[in-house]
Amino acid sequence: MNPVGLLLVDKPEGPTSHDMISRVRAALGVRRVGHTGTLDPFASGLLLLCVGWATRLSEYLTPLPKHYRGVIRLGETTDTDDRTGRTTARSDDWQRLDRAEIEEALRRQQGVIEQRPPVYSARKVSGRRAYDLARKGESPELGARPVEIESLELRELQPPDLAVEIECSSGTYIRAVARDLGESLGVGAHLRELRRLAIGGFRVEDALRLEPGTSATEVLSRLRPVESAVAHLRRADLEPTHSGSHAAARAAGELGGRRCQGAGSGVRGWSAGGDRGTGGGGSVATEGLPRRVELAVVRG
Repeated sequence: MNPVGLLLVDKPEGPTSHDMISRVRAALGVRRVGHTGTLDPFASGLLLLCVGWATRLSEYLTPLPKHYRGVIRLGETTDTDDRTGRTTARSDDWQRLDRAEIEEALRRQQGVIEQRPPVYSARKVSGRRAYDLARKGESPELGARPVEIESLELRELQPPDLAVEIECSSGTYIRAVARDLGESLGVGAHLRELRRLAIGGFRVEDALRLEPGTSATEVLSRLRPVESAVAHLRRADLEPTHSGSHAAARAAGELGGRRCQGAGSGVRGWSAGGDRGTGGGGSVATEGLPRRVELAVVRG
């Protein structure tokens, strides 16, 4: 039987997120492995990898909020907004700053803000990746996008470096947080270190340190049931005695939908806003359910 489930991986600094996927594929001998959000090579921390048909559920994990710890260096700007880039400006004016000024600048980035992605990012400009344009010497214009930074706290100050912890929405660029902090203070800045501590309720402390030679036995022992990928969604459990449209209608009622149709007995499915989820005994169409949350019907 092909393995299916959710794997928590603690990525070290250096390898790419795709390298981690390749290690899982090599260990398990399967191709169907996907991530729910990457980390830059210089960053470390939590990756959520979906294995087997669990890749269909990645869309429910990608929007989860993130928790990071990072180190920002003041007084030095780079073209990538992190330590891997070319230094474009330096300033010693960070020496005049005190803790209160830095904390106030951090507070100004909290809440729902308009954030401009880094030039070296995967955002597309006229159908082309921004980093591809930047590497060719072009200067792509990237519009700001709304993100939410729930908390941005100064944990340690050892000038010109400061350690911060950040809880934020999916799609937030921590490199941009560092860049914007430097611009706000008038000294420039870039991100030196980054570690992802959590994605939603998943913690890096529970993740597997995946080495190139990690055995299939070890990976399989850490593979979580596929249901854990949608544990944060609303759920309806049906008894085996309910079948067909009756089961689907009852699920819709419990989850607030107006109508559900289709499906054989003992259906397992996850769906949102009219999508169809399959598995087990059939499929379910969830018409009228609120967008993005929704159906987890599992065998009784």
